[in-house]
Parts: sequence; structure tokens; C-alpha cells
Amino acid sequence: MKKKIILGTSFIILLFSFLIFLYFKSSYDEKLIEKKKKLELVEKENKELLEERIESSNIIQDVSYSAKDAKGNEYFLNAGEGTIDQNNSNFIFLKSVEAIIDLKNYNLVEISSDFGKYNVNNYDTIFSKNVIITYLDNKITGDYLDFSWDKNFMIISKDVVLNNNTSSLQADVIEVNIKTKDIKIFMHEENNKVNIKSLN
Repeated sequence: MKKKIILGTSFIILLFSFLIFLYFKSSYDEKLIEKKKKLELVEKENKELLEERIESSNIIQDVSYSAKDAKGNEYFLNAGEGTIDQNNSNFIFLKSVEAIIDLKNYNLVEISSDFGKYNVNNYDTIFSKNVIITYLDNKITGDYLDFSWDKNFMIISKDVVLNNNTSSLQADVIEVNIKTKDIKIFMHEENNKVNIKSLN
């Protein structure tokens, strides 16, 4: 009888010990998981902060560039803000862009846009969103302008409208050769025609 009581008591003590062990282990595991989550969150926040610092260190306020070729033609570019491309430092992403192309023996060409991408090596610039080009009495608007200083051309595309004192014109693309001053106006599809309205 005593043996049964001792065995029963030992079993109960062992059972309680096991349950207490499980409780503390479970509590410890929960705390460990919680601690691990907190560490992961801190690491994530630190990584985001570091990326933010790296990005902000690549931001330049009041960007200004200029170029001049052998013939005396000049190109001036200003932007409210520029961000150096982390993958290729030759490119700068611009905001609030204004540019002037000062062609010798010709009138100024003025360009503005919300955004731009500038190549510091060859001065090529892509202007995008709310692009406005003015020269003489002409005003061209569009959403995309590819300007190449080396190749002497501007290609304006996406919702292109040209207005002047005599007419209004809508097209898919206007291509301007800066050197020869030749202008090509066309549509992407042959079936579509350039829409021209006379203002007189």
C-alpha cells in the first residue's frame, strides 16, 4: 500500500514538474519569438533608415548644368532637384526642369517639364510630363521629349500639340533637327492623319 502511495505521489510530482517545465518553456519560447520579432523590426527600420540616408545623400538641390559646342551653340539646364542614379552615376533624375537651347544665329528654344533624366557625359536629356517647348511664336506641348545635343535632334511625343499665331496642330510625333531647323510631323499609324486647324 505504501509503495502504491509513494508511486502515486511520485507520479503526481513528476506530472506537475513536467507541466511546470512545459509552462516555463512555452513562456520562454514566446518571449524568444517576441524578442526575435522585435530584433527583426529594428533591423528593418535600420535598413530603411540607411536606405533613406543613402538616397537623401544622392539628392542635389537647385541643379544647374551648361554645355557649349565648337560652333558656339549653348545648352543650359536648371532643375529644382536632382537625384543621382544609384546604378549609374552618369544619370541624374530631375524635378521641375527648365532648359534653354541657345543656337548661334537663331532664336532661343525654351523647354520646361515636371521631370527629366540628364546624362552628364553627353548632355542628352529626356523631359517628361507636362513638356512645354517655345521658340519664336510656336508653342509645342507633349508628355515626352528626347533631346540629344550630339545628334542635334529633339523628338516630342505623346499628346503633341503645336500652336502658333496662325494654326493649331495635333500629332503623335514632332521631330526637330536643331542643326538644319527641319521639322517632321507624323502619326504612328499610316491611316491616321495629322490634325491641323487654321486660326484665321
